[in-house]
Amino acid sequence: MKAVRLHEHGGPEVLRYDEVPMPEPGPGEVLLRVHAVGVNPPDWYLRDGLSNLPPETRPAFDLPVTPGTDVSGVVEAVAADVEGFAMGDEVFGLLRFPGFDGRAYAEHVAAPASDLAHKPAGIDHVHAAGAPMSLLTAWQFLIDLGHDHPSPFQAARHRPVALGPDTTVLVNGAAGGVGHFALQLAKWKGAHVTAVASGGHEAFLRELGADEFIDYTRRRPEEAVSGVDLVLDAVGGPHSSRFLRTLKRGGALFPVFFGDYDDEETARLGVTVSGTQVRSNGAQLAEVGRLLDAGTIRVAIDSTFPLADARAAHERAARGHIRGKIVLTAVE
Repeated sequence: MKAVRLHEHGGPEVLRYDEVPMPEPGPGEVLLRVHAVGVNPPDWYLRDGLSNLPPETRPAFDLPVTPGTDVSGVVEAVAADVEGFAMGDEVFGLLRFPGFDGRAYAEHVAAPASDLAHKPAGIDHVHAAGAPMSLLTAWQFLIDLGHDHPSPFQAARHRPVALGPDTTVLVNGAAGGVGHFALQLAKWKGAHVTAVASGGHEAFLRELGADEFIDYTRRRPEEAVSGVDLVLDAVGGPHSSRFLRTLKRGGALFPVFFGDYDDEETARLGVTVSGTQVRSNGAQLAEVGRLLDAGTIRVAIDSTFPLADARAAHERAARGHIRGKIVLTAVE
């Protein structure tokens, strides 16, 4: 079969389309014929050698390695100990995360059954492949953590904030993968949502339910908003602390990508900073799958590329301003 592999670290040009052996499902696994693969930041982190992650959080791996964790496809074989899936089932999943051993950039993949759910009948494989990592990230941050594993980024267990009609939420990076799902989940819970993105995304985000919109190229959100209950910062990083000043006392900042925060400042402001690391969870995927099937949550597709052209997909990601998800197609 064909798979995209890394033999060295570097830019998109190091992604190679190789002939590789067909995988066999081990205990607890099924063999999938891959139809589509979601492209996520950890894919280019792996391509770069995980240089942007703190050394203590970097999982070990050997080259060559096949990137990719988000997959949608059809079951072709089932290990003897697997229940709940059968040959011919259409499924989707986030594979083996937070490890970097998903191996989804391929025509076939052996997938842990516990990481999978039946694909919602109401969406196709491309949209299903765009959902798992980003939607589970938004779900585990905002709705239900769903596990007891400690976060590598903080000692305390992450606890979502109860969302409802009296809750105000600001989503930074609202047009991206995690952001557009976080916006929709907050609206599903009845919250009043302010979306922050560049101006070209305003109509898209208002269509998804945003009550307010801030074009960060024209206004600094930390100067335009105050008294917010919750900020979900889908961008995170070193500048995330600026959102502390948008919160009311008792409010919370949830950065998806870790940053630096001053404990004295958060104590003085009376706010909380909390994050977690998304983990594979087939049961949660089944739950969000019902929202996808009902059309309550939709997956926005930025662009699609053939699996053989994964380099172009990564080049698209590097240009930024992504609206929703980039997806690779393994079956035309």
